[in-house]
Amino acid sequence: MANLNKVMLIGNCTRDPEVRYTPKGTAVTELGLAVNRYFGGDDGEKREETTFVDITLWGRQAEIAAEYLHKGRPVYIEGRLQLDTWEDKQSGQKRSKLKVVGEQMQLLGGRQEGGEGGGGYSRGSADRGPRRAASPPARPPQDPDLDVPAEDDDIPF
Repeated sequence: MANLNKVMLIGNCTRDPEVRYTPKGTAVTELGLAVNRYFGGDDGEKREETTFVDITLWGRQAEIAAEYLHKGRPVYIEGRLQLDTWEDKQSGQKRSKLKVVGEQMQLLGGRQEGGEGGGGYSRGSADRGPRRAASPPARPPQDPDLDVPAEDDDIPF
């Protein structure tokens, strides 16, 4: 039987993320995400429901999140669900919490919201950095004697 554990969320950060480091030096950032759902109620009135999700990011992604994300900033997170369980030290009860471990992150919004609007980071793209728009194509060369731009048909290659 096949299994699938995939989560895709778009929401707003509920707090400024802070990066911490493990004893081996790996960066880890925990952030909160508020995801809104709009729907019509039985009475025809529009309603809004907000779900708060805890996200954990690791490595370079965690450092980027701490640098560019802030409270209220929209972000796309793709990852997997993980159930954390522990024993409460005060009461001795077993506790558990479902959270998302982020595997890809895309910064959303424009520059006025901080960072590079539309830029993003996903695992495996650390060497490329934020995505940028492609540069416009080069203009065809000009013939200096005619002072008129050359046409594409005039280029010998």
